[in-house]
Amino acid sequence: MRIASVNVNGVRAAARKGMHDWLDPSGCDVVCMQEVRAPLETTAGLVGDAWHVVEDACLIKGRAGVAILSRDPLADVVTGAEVLGEGMDEPVHTGRWIEGTAQSPSGPVRVVSVYMHSGEAGTPKMDQKYAMLDAMTARLAVLLGEHERVVVMGDINIAHTENDIKNWKGNLKSAGFLPEEKAYLDRWVDSGWVDVHRTLEGPKPGPYTWWSMRGQAFDNDSGWRIDYQFATPALAAAASSVRVDRQASWDARWTDHAPLVVDYSL
Repeated sequence: MRIASVNVNGVRAAARKGMHDWLDPSGCDVVCMQEVRAPLETTAGLVGDAWHVVEDACLIKGRAGVAILSRDPLADVVTGAEVLGEGMDEPVHTGRWIEGTAQSPSGPVRVVSVYMHSGEAGTPKMDQKYAMLDAMTARLAVLLGEHERVVVMGDINIAHTENDIKNWKGNLKSAGFLPEEKAYLDRWVDSGWVDVHRTLEGPKPGPYTWWSMRGQAFDNDSGWRIDYQFATPALAAAASSVRVDRQASWDARWTDHAPLVVDYSL
């Protein structure tokens, strides 16, 4: 079962810039998308008839939005405040969480697409990020107890360690690499969630999943690893390979992220 996650940075723009050059031949069974920024009808129309699409759109027009594409329909789909709890129905927190159950050859897999706030140190945006991180942490504990095989994936907007950000020394006080943020990922891993990408790649710099569109960040591979697949132990044990589908060149980019693709032997 091939599962991918990618922040598309606007599905309309991504489709226009060449998203289908990756999506159509990817061989994926499930694709989680973040920062879709479009209503369900638009997203479904752009990805094509080969996919079933479920989506949580943001109440603030043109912002956020998460979706799950699957070859077969998902079961038990829930979004946002339905499972994240009190306060997550505020517009700023919408379009950031959707989950459903996919069928693999050996049984069900609970799939979550999440788009975390980017935050901004010392501003209310950081408070919003911590509020959602708290809600997500509580939901992860529930998922871990209720399902044997779950994968929570998406743009978490946090680089976990020095191996996950090229210029870590220059970002020690930046949102996305603050000690308080990284502590959440520590808690998730300590509670049993497996960072599939890092587990398969081992302890080394990169590979990164996001590069700024400005300057020479992409050409110099000055990136951040902020896109993840966190899996329960039973599912993580079935992960056989991982890759980051980094575009061949700057001008071939259809998003500022690259798809994170994991094969699970199920």
